[in-house]
Order: sequence, then structure tokens, then C-alpha cells
Amino acid sequence: MSIGSNERPVSRIDRRRLSRSLSAEAAARMKASTGPGRQTAREELEVNARARLGRADYVAVKAALQDRLLDEMEQRNLLQGEGDDIAAAVQEFAARAIESENVPLNEQERVRLAEELTDETIGMGPLAPLLSDPAVSDILVNGPDHVYVERFGRLERTDIRFRDDDHVVRVIERIAARFGRRIDAASPMADLRLPDGSRVNATLPPVSIDGPTISIRRFGRRRLRREDLLHLGSFSEDMLTFLAVAVKARKNILISGGTGAGKSTLLGALAEVIPEYERIVTIEDTAELVLDQEHVVRMETRPINVEGRGRITARDLVINSLRMRPDRIIVGEVRGEEALDMLQAMNTGHDGGMCTVHANSPRDALSRLETMVLMAGTELPSRAVREQISSAIQLVVHVRRFDDGVRRIESIAELTGMEGVTPLLQDLYVFRRRGREGRKVLGDFNATGIVPRLVEELRDQGVNVPTSLFQPPFGSHS
Repeated sequence: MSIGSNERPVSRIDRRRLSRSLSAEAAARMKASTGPGRQTAREELEVNARARLGRADYVAVKAALQDRLLDEMEQRNLLQGEGDDIAAAVQEFAARAIESENVPLNEQERVRLAEELTDETIGMGPLAPLLSDPAVSDILVNGPDHVYVERFGRLERTDIRFRDDDHVVRVIERIAARFGRRIDAASPMADLRLPDGSRVNATLPPVSIDGPTISIRRFGRRRLRREDLLHLGSFSEDMLTFLAVAVKARKNILISGGTGAGKSTLLGALAEVIPEYERIVTIEDTAELVLDQEHVVRMETRPINVEGRGRITARDLVINSLRMRPDRIIVGEVRGEEALDMLQAMNTGHDGGMCTVHANSPRDALSRLETMVLMAGTELPSRAVREQISSAIQLVVHVRRFDDGVRRIESIAELTGMEGVTPLLQDLYVFRRRGREGRKVLGDFNATGIVPRLVEELRDQGVNVPTSLFQPPFGSHS
């Protein structure tokens, strides 16, 4: 090492003194900059390092115990048992494991470990906190490290993580096992539901190329009622009054809308006004509807089993429901050939039916119904199908989820017959936008001024419907 002529060599002792003085000076500067009551940079680094180490220890311990727990419960045939029995077994296992082994966890972490092991075994594992959040309407798992939620109409990524793909698969299998369903490589898709009624769709490879997925459509801890939807701005009081009269008068109603538009929620709210003395049969792919009435028969479709048999379709259930002496038949969602049997039932004395259909407008909803009737394999001409639709359905209620996340009735239309080969629709109520205020969509629910034909029918039945319900606001032009 070359040293300039004016510099003297620095001894090892001098270096140590210089290092100590610089360290002391740096520490003094850091302490002065942090102020009283705050951690120094070194202390903060040590705390963060300990936190990371503690987190790593906790995750490692939890993973090891989880694998042992599942093996033990499988050997004892407890995984198919009741929730309370499984919870008790998990608590006993956690206490035994923590006491018998030198687990490097503090008391708070031990309590948390027992709770999370229970969630992993009988609950939804890492998704448990999201399911307890009432603001979350959808939970979407695209892989172990990609978990998204929808809050207030917007998707956002969360910091929830699964350990690996197998961890996601175990959660899916637990949900399926509760309802006697199976999901595996031979049958890699399943529609399931949670105990609170939330709808679950799950897929496994090779259907989902990048790994297993979970899509959960949340339904709140309590069902949204008519008053709740009115308060949220889903419709106006006049619209609610008119729809309640139509339901009581046993008019057939079709609710249309896109995915997540609130069709099932509105269907459940309208079903509240069905009288208690009527027998209701509900038909769904995944049971979601929760009705207030006591006399309700709930029916659910079933996919094929591992032997390729046992499938029960919505059409099978609609046909069977006609033999069950129903006063009302409610089809949660019309998806296929069951549309033909539903329309025939509505046209042969089974009035007061309600159902939903995916569509972008009331006109599209009628076109989809026609297409689904033809899926039944009948050779009916289009005109005959449209005449059946026009005579079976009286009202088409179209709902939409707007940009601000609020689900609103966009229009209520009456089906009044045919003109040539075209079903006639006339709007009775519409939602008209008039701008935005931040994220909120501003607008008004307006009557168009058309008095529906069914008002005259209701008057003949002794039901008085005030025409003031259909008066447009002053100065408006429909």
C-alpha cells in the first residue's frame, strides 16, 4: 500500500480507535436524529430481524403440525365428521403437540396456532379473515400467491397467501366433502356452497392450466331484504309497490341481468311478499335462496358421479316439481332446456312463477329464452316459441351493477303480446343517469307514463292499483 509523503502509516491500534470514534459519532448522530422515545436504526433492524425469524419459526411450526394433524385425523376417520367433533379433536391435538414438544412459540402464538389449525381443518384456512369481512363481496384465488377480493365494486389484491398448490387443493376438497361432492383430476370442476349460502366454483388442473382456482360469490351474513335494497337505492318506492302487487297477484316475472348484477338478491326480496299459505318449490344449481316462508321445498341439481351416473338436471327437477302440488315454482336461474318446461308450466295454470336469466337487456332475455327452449330438442317454429313466451311472462325486470358498485333495477317492462313475429315490450319504469359525484352514479327512477295492461286485470280481480304509481315526473319526456 502506497502512502503519500505527508501521510504517516496508520497502526492497527489507531484504526481501532478511529473505528470506535466514528461508530460512536454515527450512533450519536442517529440517536439525535431519531429523537427521544424512538428506536435507533440498529435497534429497528434487530427488531425487524427478530420479527422475520419469529414469523419463519411460526410458519414452519404451523406447516409441520398441519401435515401431522391431517394424517392423524385421516387415520381416525374424523375428516368426514361433524364440525364440533373435528374442532374438539384439533384443539386436543394442538394442546398435546405444544406441551409434548419444545415448540419455539410464545403464549400468544400458541393460542393463535390452535385457532388457525382449526380454521385449516374445518374452515377455509387463509381465507377465513376474508370471509369474516362483511365488505368483501367476491373472493378470487388464482393461485397460492394471487388472492383478490372485491370491495365496494372494485377488485383489489390481498396479502393472503397459501403455502403451495396442494394447500389450495386441500381447502377445495374440504368444501366438496361437506356436501358429498368430489373434485379430482377426473372431475376437475365443481359448483359448491358454504354453510352461509355463499357460492363457490373450484377448478383443478388440467382445466385451469396454472394451478387450482377458487371463486367465491359472497352472500352476506343476513339476506338483503326489500327495505335494505330500497335504502341502498336499488329501486324506488313506487317500483317496489308495483312489483309487490304483481307478485301477490301471481304474475309471472322474469329477472334479467349480467353476472353479479343482483338477480338472485332481487328474486329473494320479491319472494318475501308471497303469502305464507302457499307452497313454494325452489329449483337451483347451487342452493342460494333463503326464503322467509315456512312451506318451502328446496331442490338442487346434481352432477354426474365418478361412475358417470346419477346426474339430475334442472329440467328433471322442473318436471318433477309439477307433481309436487306447487303453488309457486321459483327457478333460481334458467340456463338450458328447462326453459321449455318452465314456460309450459306457466301457461298451464302454474301462475306466480319467478326465475332469472343472464342477459344484457330485456329484449336479449327473451331471445335467450327462445334459444334455450330450442335446446330442448323440439322442432317448434320460432313463432310458436315466441307466442309461448309472450303468453307465459307478464313482466321483465332488468337489473344492472353500475360503476359505483350499486345494483339497480335499470328497467321494468311489460310483455304485452306479439306484433307479427316480434314480442312487444313496453317500459313502465326506467333508471335515467344524470351524472356522477365522485365515484357515485347519480340518477333517478322514473315512470314512463304507461299504465300496464295488467292493472285492468288486477282491477277485475278486485285489486286496486293507483294510477299515480305510473305518472312520470313533471316536465319529463319518456
